[in-house]
Amino acid sequence: MNNQTPRWKQHNALVVAVASLAASPLAFAQTDTRSLEPIQVTAEREAAGTDAVVTDQTLENYQADDLEDVFAGQPEVSVGGSLGIAQKVYVRGFEDPLLNVSIDGAGQGGSLFHHTGRLAIEPELLKQVEVQTGAGRANSGPGALGGAIRFVTKDPEDLLRPGEQAGALVKLGSFSNTDGYKVSSTLFGRLTDRWTALVTLTQSDHERFEDGDGNDVAGTEARQQLGFAKLVGQLPGGQTLKLSHEVRKDEGERPQRPQWIVSGFNALYDLDGRRDTTTLNYGIRPSDRPLLDLGATVYHSESDIEQNVEDRWGRYFGFARSIGGDVHNTSRLGDVAVTYGVDYREDKVSAGYADDRRAEEESADVTGVYLQNDWDVTRNLLLSAGVRYDRYQLDDNSDQRFEEEGVSPNANVSWEALDGLVLKAGYAEAFRGPTTHGAFKLEGSSNDPDLEAEEARNTEIGFDYTYRNFFLSGEVYRSHIDNAIADPLFGPIRYENVGDLESEGFLISTGYDWQRLSAGLSFHQNDAEIDGEPLTVYEFNGLGNTIGDTWVADLAYRWDRNLEFGWQARFVQGIDDLETSVGEIDKPGYGVHDLFVHWLPTGNDDLRLTVTVKNVGDKQYLDHASNADYQHLPDYEGIVGMPEPGRDVRVGLAMRF
Repeated sequence: MNNQTPRWKQHNALVVAVASLAASPLAFAQTDTRSLEPIQVTAEREAAGTDAVVTDQTLENYQADDLEDVFAGQPEVSVGGSLGIAQKVYVRGFEDPLLNVSIDGAGQGGSLFHHTGRLAIEPELLKQVEVQTGAGRANSGPGALGGAIRFVTKDPEDLLRPGEQAGALVKLGSFSNTDGYKVSSTLFGRLTDRWTALVTLTQSDHERFEDGDGNDVAGTEARQQLGFAKLVGQLPGGQTLKLSHEVRKDEGERPQRPQWIVSGFNALYDLDGRRDTTTLNYGIRPSDRPLLDLGATVYHSESDIEQNVEDRWGRYFGFARSIGGDVHNTSRLGDVAVTYGVDYREDKVSAGYADDRRAEEESADVTGVYLQNDWDVTRNLLLSAGVRYDRYQLDDNSDQRFEEEGVSPNANVSWEALDGLVLKAGYAEAFRGPTTHGAFKLEGSSNDPDLEAEEARNTEIGFDYTYRNFFLSGEVYRSHIDNAIADPLFGPIRYENVGDLESEGFLISTGYDWQRLSAGLSFHQNDAEIDGEPLTVYEFNGLGNTIGDTWVADLAYRWDRNLEFGWQARFVQGIDDLETSVGEIDKPGYGVHDLFVHWLPTGNDDLRLTVTVKNVGDKQYLDHASNADYQHLPDYEGIVGMPEPGRDVRVGLAMRF
């Protein structure tokens, strides 16, 4: 070993577990103070416990417009639904209700409609997206059975140049496939030496898109509006205060069940959605007090959806609200960092007709206490161990009360066995009690009185190897969730423990950076099952889906400081004769290519022109993360997800003043 800082501390080293929780490493702390540097892979910065990061530069190059665009380069993440409001996110085959999802720390709890997506975000706001795969650290938040997704929005300081007092950014975008447009205006500036602010307004309008065969896909039009404001204060004594508010609207004429195609039983109706989120973040980290690194978050988030089935029951509403907070502190003593805190979230969902929008409702809350230790035992060995305790309460729409509590330990190790070679292994558990269900299913639904909590166990081993500009990483994992809660496909709407979920597979990634050219290649293989049978979104809505083996490749070439080209491709292997409870189905494979050109005509970012071509080959396909095609089975006509859009040429112009 050499005496330099090990390379593994600057690269993607998923800290994984084998350390004993019983032994507190504080007792072995050294006299000098060292902290693990922020790790980085292909220029993408990652937080502790994060397995992948999507940066704002990637989102800008490919002119991301929805969740599928955001995660297109992540082989372990799949997004199905085609239409923005219907998109659902899957991590290692598990659907996003099994994840802890937050926006600037604001938990996104509750669900509105099982035929639409649960998450809504404007990519224009994002600084980065952090993905944690599998049950992980104690501070990942409550209910992180399958991992966590953290959306992080931009601060005014991310836009202001050194010495600049104020500025404006105007973006104009066009979309050839939908004859659509997007206009975004952002004002940002310094109010005083310590206070900065930004305001963003965005409007987009899309007509129906065409699939790869050139057919208009009914029910895919969309009109979206966004308003976002953030105030940031850098206060004396290492204090930071951030206050933000976001309003996002989505309107359009969609199928009654938006994740399926229009059919005789799935007609078009107006379907509108809205989300309002207010978040307050406070932090204090004095440079001379290593025991104090305090962070606190308080948030209030509301989502609602309105569908007007005018020729049947008329206007129907769904509403979800999450209120919560988190307070934690990190104390550093020598080579040890200990994070401890408490979090709380209260979820409420309700639904009803136009004359009584709160006819059905239920509420739940969860309180958690957690501790996570990170210990640099030597220059080459990092141990991490943690535990969290959660207490859940649910008051359902049938006047039943459920109370569950549980403990979730984790232990992690990462060891640089040779110069540049890091070996990792670990184990983590996560616990979730019964919680609220989709608003549109409240009417006539019930919970099994004997409903039990869900418990996840995640084990993985892997390695990271770096040599100069080359990197290679791999990991093998197995996640098991006992007592999964769902509403079975047939029979009355009754939530019960339907079985045990299992997700297992492996990921291999490699890449190389030259002076101007960078290249990457990843392969992910996953099997997601319930009691040994393949998971499908049609049979087990809210649990998971079966995705074919996935390759993701990318190339980027910088001609000079003003001009850059890039290519990204995603290849998904087909699955034949997939056994389901209603019969065999096929999931044909596909390969999709995207290109971009990024140009600074004036030699700086005062003027930026980006041309992106999505689905260059005009491929006709159904994403594996969408509802599969069941139409060949008797009595299942119309049970198929929407096809993906065909070729889309996006032209974006950004002007900075």
